[in-house]
Order: sequence, then structure tokens, then C-alpha cells
Amino acid sequence: MTIISEDAPSALHRSPLDLPFVDIGPTGLLQLLQVDLANGVWVVRNRFPAAGTTLQTHRHTGHVHAFTQSGSWHYLESPEAQNCAGSYLFEPAGSTHTLHVPAGDEETEVCFTISGANLNLAADGTIESVLDAPGILAAYRALCEAQHGVADAPVVVVGG
Repeated sequence: MTIISEDAPSALHRSPLDLPFVDIGPTGLLQLLQVDLANGVWVVRNRFPAAGTTLQTHRHTGHVHAFTQSGSWHYLESPEAQNCAGSYLFEPAGSTHTLHVPAGDEETEVCFTISGANLNLAADGTIESVLDAPGILAAYRALCEAQHGVADAPVVVVGG
């Protein structure tokens, strides 16, 4: 049974000005849209530079949905499966891969909905770092303050 609160808002809106993109180094820009702390779900938009970018190999503890808005990318482990503007990708829990954006003329923008954590892997397969919903929220807010002077970016936070 679902219980709906009469006090619940009809919707929560954030403009691009409310939630700035933050610079995360050579891999591009990131905008955190939402985190669900109770369920460990986080929604981000990434902008990857057109110069060619390869992310660290990682494993997902939960499933991931990806929608490509512009540009193109693929996994080094499956280069034949090219994601381009309009592509949707589902990654099951436990999948391990290395995201690669080839050099080109256009920035690549992807929206990811991630359940669980990203386990960032060393070359020997050991876990180097973990990124999850609470971790991305803290990192994003700190980067918003440092880069944009936004002390408490109004990310949509539920379950917390």
C-alpha cells in the first residue's frame, strides 16, 4: 500500500542555475540532480570533453540507467556498442567496465541514474575507492561551494 502525504509538493524543479556543473578534472563536468539516501540512488549529468576521455575501470553494486544527450561513448570492453545522442543503456548490478569518450568535435553529455555504489578499480582489480549517494552529495556540495560560491546546493534529497 502506498500512502501519499497531503503535504507533499506536486513536483520539485531545479534550473541549471540552481545546480551548477562542477569541474571534476580531466574527465569533465558533473551536475548532481538527486540523491535518495535511503535507497542509495543518485542521478547525475556528466559532460565529457571532446578531446577523448577514459574513466577509471569500475564495478557497479546496483543497476544503472544511462541516457546519452549528445556526443558518443562506449565501453573499452565492448567498443562495438556505441552510445550516441538518444541512446539508452541499462547496466545490471555487478557489471564492470571502462567508459571511453572518443576524441571528436562534440562534447558528450550523459545522464546516469545509479543504484548503489561505484567501486573504482586498480589495474589488478582491487578496489581503490568507492563512490555512493552520500559521498557524491558531500563532494558535489563541496565543489559547488569552492567553484561557484554556492554553500548548500539545492540537490533534490529524499530518504535522508
